[in-house]
Amino acid sequence: MPYEWTQETAPEDSGAVSHQLRLWPYRSLPRRGFVWFIGVTAGLMALPLVAVLGSFVLWGLLPFILLVIWGVWAALQNSYRSGETWENLTLTRDQLRVRRHDPGRVDRDWQTNPYWVRVALRDGPVEEYLTLTDGQRDIELGSFLTPEERRALRDEIEQRLFSLR
Repeated sequence: MPYEWTQETAPEDSGAVSHQLRLWPYRSLPRRGFVWFIGVTAGLMALPLVAVLGSFVLWGLLPFILLVIWGVWAALQNSYRSGETWENLTLTRDQLRVRRHDPGRVDRDWQTNPYWVRVALRDGPVEEYLTLTDGQRDIELGSFLTPEERRALRDEIEQRLFSLR
């Protein structure tokens, strides 16, 4: 799953527990796969050009084939850039804090008392929209996760909130 929990325990005298959750979008094509994909795509796009080598038709087709390869490259780069998004949730007995990082934007930060936080799944921009609310403000969490992952994450967050109360 594209999220990971870590737990820290303060020195034994205080016994305070801190849960940290890090979420990130899943990317199925690693950078090495990207290189292979572009190479194979360029090779397959060049195959029809073999038939027209030495003619003026080659110069008519070449710009369009290069444009297609550049378009695929640019689309995949844009996907990688959006994959730099991440969310961190830090949960202690006194504070719940969510920080979201989107490339090219200022980080967004939300903090509240975890006692008042409620976790909900509802209809929204995505199926099984996961929200955290403290009664004053609702925030989304893990909009890039699958519906099954959001359901599992809701249960895990509720369990940790319950353990801290």
